[in-house]
Amino acid sequence: MDTLLLFSFLGPEMLVIFFAILLLFGGKKIPELMRGLGRGIREFNAARNSLESELKDGMREAEQQRQLEMQHQQLQQKIAQQQKLLEQQQQLLQQTQQQPQQGQSPWIEEGK
Repeated sequence: MDTLLLFSFLGPEMLVIFFAILLLFGGKKIPELMRGLGRGIREFNAARNSLESELKDGMREAEQQRQLEMQHQQLQQKIAQQQKLLEQQQQLLQQTQQQPQQGQSPWIEEGK
């Protein structure tokens, strides 16, 4: 509550502060002080904007990294599925190649 009262200046308080600044620094120094204050505010805003852009870039890179990891996992799963399918096909091929070698023809029925 005290901080709210500290910053709630009314007209007369502002005039007193303005005259105190005028007496302390003189009329010629006030524009110079305001320019310095303006430069400080610009530098602060530039630093803030730079920090914001760096954070956004970092977040964007993290999202891209996450997407790449997901794609990598999906590709690994597809490769594993294709390898399993290939192994099954190789087993079937071996079975069909072994049957004629055993003297049994899969196309000719026995007993006819």
